[in-house]
Amino acid sequence: MDGCKAGWIAVVSRPGRPLESRIFARFSDLVDSLSSSAIIAVDMPIGLPDRVGHGGRGPERLVRERLGERQSSVFSIPSRAAVHAETAEFTDLEAWYDAHRRASVVARATSDPPRAISIQAFGIFSKIREIDTLLRERPEIAERVIESHPEAAFWRLNGEKEMAEPKKVRNRIHKAGMTERRDLLSACGIPYDFLDATPPRGCGEDDFLDAAAVLLVAARRARGEAVPFPDPPGRDSHGLPVAIWT
Repeated sequence: MDGCKAGWIAVVSRPGRPLESRIFARFSDLVDSLSSSAIIAVDMPIGLPDRVGHGGRGPERLVRERLGERQSSVFSIPSRAAVHAETAEFTDLEAWYDAHRRASVVARATSDPPRAISIQAFGIFSKIREIDTLLRERPEIAERVIESHPEAAFWRLNGEKEMAEPKKVRNRIHKAGMTERRDLLSACGIPYDFLDATPPRGCGEDDFLDAAAVLLVAARRARGEAVPFPDPPGRDSHGLPVAIWT
């Protein structure tokens, strides 16, 4: 799964059935639509720290070391207190920026050295909160909902080499980067006609390919082949696993 404008984009593999892609308004809707043994990989942080050191959580630091020019895609995630600091709906852009500034105050107070929140990271806080709340309320699913990261997944699928091209340039889709990723996913067993189809409404082309990439991480995890960073995974203060799986 990956977050998208419409909620969550899921690429789902079921035994004996073709791949499917679906939009879910809530993360819990996807969880409840699958069997109780399904492995779910999601491009979203799981396991939040009480305090953050230089470079964010341990998984982020470890993965960046391997991604070369693609490492900027791995955002530093602040403390749980900062992520949960602003939960109200934003009525306009000014309110959004005001909330970002207030959450950054909390982030600085819970990081060493003090660090504000990037705009990109703040933009996904609502989805981080959604998963964090769900896994703390339903700990029985926490071991089969794993965090991944698309560029880390592509790195693993690409023989532990970073992708040559970015997915986006100046916040616009970069055709060469998307083609490179489709070709790799196709070589790893996902039909090209599935990858080349129009994504579901409310989902970006890059979100769709990212969901396909982390699907392969979920499959590797089901086979016992996925590798976590760090290995073994850590735990946050609520007992949630802290690792990026590849």
